[in-house]
Amino acid sequence: MKKTLMVAALTGVFATAAHAQSSVTLYGLIDAGITYTNNQATGPNQGHSNVQMTSGSVNGSRFGLRGAEDLGGGLKAIFTLENGFGINDGTLKQSSRLFGRQAFVGLASDQFGAVTLGRQYDSMVDYVGPLSLTGTQYGGTQFAHPFDNDNLNNSFRVNNSVKYQSANYAGFKFGALYGFSNQADGFANNRAYSAGASYSFAGFNLAAAYLQLNSNGATGAAAAFNGSGAVTGDNTFFAGRQQTWGAGANYTFGPATVGLVYSQTNLSQWAGINQGASGNQGLQNRFGGNSGHFQNFEANARYALTPAISIAGSYTYTRSSIAGERPHWNQFNLQTAYALSKRTDVYLQGEYQQVSENSLVNANINGLNASANEKQVAVTAGLRHRF
Repeated sequence: MKKTLMVAALTGVFATAAHAQSSVTLYGLIDAGITYTNNQATGPNQGHSNVQMTSGSVNGSRFGLRGAEDLGGGLKAIFTLENGFGINDGTLKQSSRLFGRQAFVGLASDQFGAVTLGRQYDSMVDYVGPLSLTGTQYGGTQFAHPFDNDNLNNSFRVNNSVKYQSANYAGFKFGALYGFSNQADGFANNRAYSAGASYSFAGFNLAAAYLQLNSNGATGAAAAFNGSGAVTGDNTFFAGRQQTWGAGANYTFGPATVGLVYSQTNLSQWAGINQGASGNQGLQNRFGGNSGHFQNFEANARYALTPAISIAGSYTYTRSSIAGERPHWNQFNLQTAYALSKRTDVYLQGEYQQVSENSLVNANINGLNASANEKQVAVTAGLRHRF
């Protein structure tokens, strides 16, 4: 009898030890809201106001599995599988992918960093995004720069990618990513690469990053598109090449944080804007394979009035060159949020966008359908729950 009890006790100890060496966590975020938009296009030069239920006005609704296995010596195996969905209708996002937000596996070292393989975020998202309100819980989707032209709101991810992210060396971190085209006779046809770095010290946070996509969904005058390559289906632009770089800085003092972000996107063999990306409509194959560019200047701030109440706001000025015209945008954003608990909050936010000096594009707050003219206003009341 004593031997039986001893075996049972030892079995329990070993089972506990094995369990401690590996773990799998289910996590997620649900963002649902009601959005009023003063003007959405319903026909040529025709628009109407709209009140609609929205999903992910700030943060895209998602659930995921995150796992790690301790391999010893500070090394562990890691994976993340993350699904994106619309809470308003239950449909899959990211071009109906099962794990469209992230899907990767790799090895991580406490001393040297991590190497991962799969569908992943680029370095603009990883390093510059957290310094822009569009890349955070304080603004998100609808605060994005026009068409999310710099991908700071992660409109697309990179398939077939190998990614390295360093450990934190006294506040300094860096990383790089390469996305394969997976095409036997077209190594550069729809590939991607990016790199970035950040440094934090005494309340300051600095970051810079670069991203390049080759033949990323081009049509018409641009190179033929490889549909199994690095960016497929959710790419923002149809272009032969996209080069995006950006830098930002913020400073936290007490309950306040203020920041500046600059980003630029250059496009060659530009055919148009993906209708499925960022709520854009009617902009495919309109730019004749010409070059184009966007420059974004963002100033932002956030303040914790109390541990439960925050306010945040930003202003973005964007200038561009599109098919011989030079549109520029002004967008003002404001949000307040109240935490009901550590995992649940309610928020109210609004955006005003005006575009001028062009005949090609109308105002288009990210995530919503475009306006019928040069101005658009949106207000959202929403609820977020994290688990």
